[in-house]
Amino acid sequence: MGESTSGSRSYNFKVVLLGEGCVGKTSLLLRYVEDKFNDKHITTLQAAFLNKRINIGGKRISLSIWDTAGQERFHALGPIYYRASNGAILVYDITDEDSFQKVKKWVKELKKMLGSDISLTIAGNKVDLEKQRNVSVEDAEQYAESVGAQHFHTSAKHNKGIEEMFLELSQRMIEKAREAEQEKMAVGNTNNVMVVDDEVDPVEHNGGSRCCGGGATTSS
Repeated sequence: MGESTSGSRSYNFKVVLLGEGCVGKTSLLLRYVEDKFNDKHITTLQAAFLNKRINIGGKRISLSIWDTAGQERFHALGPIYYRASNGAILVYDITDEDSFQKVKKWVKELKKMLGSDISLTIAGNKVDLEKQRNVSVEDAEQYAESVGAQHFHTSAKHNKGIEEMFLELSQRMIEKAREAEQEKMAVGNTNNVMVVDDEVDPVEHNGGSRCCGGGATTSS
């Protein structure tokens, strides 16, 4: 996942949506991919995914966006769906403080399992219900900054902030993929140079054999 499939102009990324039940994960996904909105709550059982193809600066991006169940009883299934993800969008309902606290738990879990290999975005959804807000904008944005995530205010109902959120996340995933590719090339070149040096002047090591640890890295 995340590697270029045609030079540096085509990328495949996996993005997972995580968060408490009823925060609007499925609504965000359907609005983004199909430009649809349903006022009735849709309960996701386990997980499903949709594909979205976009173009950023001439680069073709294919997104596999996974929508996961928010109910607590499905929490243990989380790793099955977020492993090998390039990006995660952690969604909370701005009218529900508890859903924001659940986002913090997901962030800790993702960082523990995937470290900095995954790009994080936090979405404060349902800004169409601003008058019922229970999570302060300042608290949410400060928290996002503290964990290296970007924060967006979204409304699936009013189609607000969603395109911008996926665009910004995609740009960050491209940057991570580029860095991984460059690191891979650098490690490969270093190994090649060391092999040549050893062959040219083996006496320099007094005839002993030395092994260089650290194999080539791969993109996530």
